Amino acid sequence: MQKVRWGIIGCGNVTEVKSGPAFSKIENSELVAVMRRNGAKAKDYAERHGVSKWYDNAKALIHDPEVDAVYIATPPDSHAAYTLQVAAAGKPVYVEKPMALNNAQCQEMIAACEQANVPLFVAYYRRSHPAFNKVKELLEQKLLGDLRFVTIKLYQPLQPQLYTNNLPWRVQPEISGGGLFHDLAPHQLDILDYILGPIASASGQVTNQAGLYEVEDLVTAQFRFESGVLGSGVWCFSVAEQQQEDSIEIVGSAGRITFPTFARKPTVLETAAGTEEFLLPPPAHVQQPFIQTIVEELTGKSKCPGTGVSAARTSWVMDQIVGRK
Repeated sequence: MQKVRWGIIGCGNVTEVKSGPAFSKIENSELVAVMRRNGAKAKDYAERHGVSKWYDNAKALIHDPEVDAVYIATPPDSHAAYTLQVAAAGKPVYVEKPMALNNAQCQEMIAACEQANVPLFVAYYRRSHPAFNKVKELLEQKLLGDLRFVTIKLYQPLQPQLYTNNLPWRVQPEISGGGLFHDLAPHQLDILDYILGPIASASGQVTNQAGLYEVEDLVTAQFRFESGVLGSGVWCFSVAEQQQEDSIEIVGSAGRITFPTFARKPTVLETAAGTEEFLLPPPAHVQQPFIQTIVEELTGKSKCPGTGVSAARTSWVMDQIVGRK
């Protein structure tokens, strides 16, 4: 391709700022069509964002000859079905995270795209953020010596909307695949896959302590990377406000690095030479640098640092942690 003309299936909140505007701000890229089951909302989105076409039918967008590639921004329960349709149409797929409801669906998506000979990208956009690439750079400089272990901590207070009878889809397992762990932990596990390499084995325990919804609100895990580095994690979504925490700690024989995944806090490097802090804010449209790498791959300029294969590995790790075989 010389220019990538994009269509979006599911132009909801994630596309308003995080991703949608980026498609037309990148060289050799343009957003030409959007789809939402509610036609009035699809039309409104198109008018507000200057998109020439809108649909209330996914099949029509997928088969629009002016759409070269499709971004699937719906909840996870429809990711697999839409990916198979886009692949069958012979078009590249960019799908939101988590990739699907479970690893079995991920493998089905990969197989469909391989059979159709089209690329499959998953929105683990932190791989292209300066803050996380700084962590990768520091590790490649061997400033920590031999790596020993990794610790993930994500503690959040109860969300106010969970007190209603109308629970958000993120805690409805038939739509999301699980709870807030399934929504947030994939970003952390994928970043570790990107920085440290694949996880070879994982296990965990889950429970629901607050009782506000069906799925787990507390997850603990242990895992081992192919490199031999060990890891552990705790994800709790029912702590007091003052107990909030968002950190990944990588410890080596000569120091450690601590950095957040979601919070705007600095990366901290501690070695015998002292302590350094690096604060590299995310871009205005957080997916733009990653989408740019996708466009560059589709136009033959470079390779994107994340594919469906690595995203499926993250899904497999999550399945192992929650005990889904």
